[in-house]
Parts: sequence; structure tokens; C-alpha cells
Amino acid sequence: MSTNSDIDFEQLMAGEGVQPVRKGQDRADLHKAAAKRDQQAMKARRQAALAGEEDGLTLKEVPLLDPYDPVEWKRDGVQDGVYRNLRLGKYQVDARLDLHRKTVVETKLELVDFLRECQQHGIRTVLVSHGRGAHQKAHGNVLKSYLNQWLPHIDEVQAFHSAQRQHGGLGAIYVLIRKGDAQRQANWEQHQKR
Repeated sequence: MSTNSDIDFEQLMAGEGVQPVRKGQDRADLHKAAAKRDQQAMKARRQAALAGEEDGLTLKEVPLLDPYDPVEWKRDGVQDGVYRNLRLGKYQVDARLDLHRKTVVETKLELVDFLRECQQHGIRTVLVSHGRGAHQKAHGNVLKSYLNQWLPHIDEVQAFHSAQRQHGGLGAIYVLIRKGDAQRQANWEQHQKR
């Protein structure tokens, strides 16, 4: 039995465009919302994949490295002593990125964001853990192969080398990050005082 206040409320709501729930309509259609989210995620992945071709961060197949081979690279101008200390794990690791169980697309996006953020915060040495496996097609080795291709193309990276055993060995990489503008200015001012 409806009272006058119920009828007044229903009329007020109807005037605002609110429709009462009818029998059989008492549930939200979650399938449409999930499908929309999936389409948006797919679109974002496609855009990320297309963006990678221009900057050298390809998502196409790369030659797979041997799982027991270390990775190493340094940009021209990096002093041999600095690179040796990086290789030997003598620099303090100020940040870590764990890529275990990440897809190649997720790895690419997280890596670029992580390295840029580290440079902005003045972090110079980081450890990127990708995992390892006993065979070439193991997921960790696939990520290592992509990292070996990508890192030289990222402007923030000065050098990298496979980690020492205590930091993950062949399942991780030390990365030396370029100084930010503020760090370069402070370093220049410090050397001018001498």
C-alpha cells in the first residue's frame, strides 16, 4: 500500500528523470563494463607498442641471448673506472625494479617510467631484476634479451651490466643513470670552487 509521501517521492524522482527499477532489472550489466575496460586496455597496449618503434624500444622479436651470458654496455664518455665499479657492484643500489611475471609490454612501460623517475630524484644506480632460466626461451631470459636491446636506446642510461651474485647474478642488471640537470650544475659548481 502506497502512502501519499511515497507517491510524492516517486513523482519528484520522475520529474528528475529517475526511473524505478523494474522486476528483472535489479542487477547491473557487468559484462558491458568489463568489455569496455578490456577494449580500453587493448587500445593502450597498441598505442604503447606503436610508440616503441620510433625510439628503438621495439616489441618485435629480438635475438635471444644465452641464459648464462652476462649483458654489458657503456655509453661513450663513461670512465673505465666508473664502469668497472658498476660491474663489480661497488655502487650503492638506491632503487630496484622487479620485472618478474611482467609481460614484455608491461616491462617496457615500467622500465621507461622507472628510469625517468629515478633521474628526476637524483638516483644514479639502480638494480633491475628480470629473472632467469636454464633455457633460452625462459621468461627471465626473454626479458633480459629485450632489456639488452632497449637500455642503450634510453637517454637516461649511461651504462649497464649483469649484477653480482649477491644482487641477483644473471637474473638482474645494474643500471647507471645519467645525472639530472640539477646534479650536473651542483657538480660543476663544486669543481669550480677548487
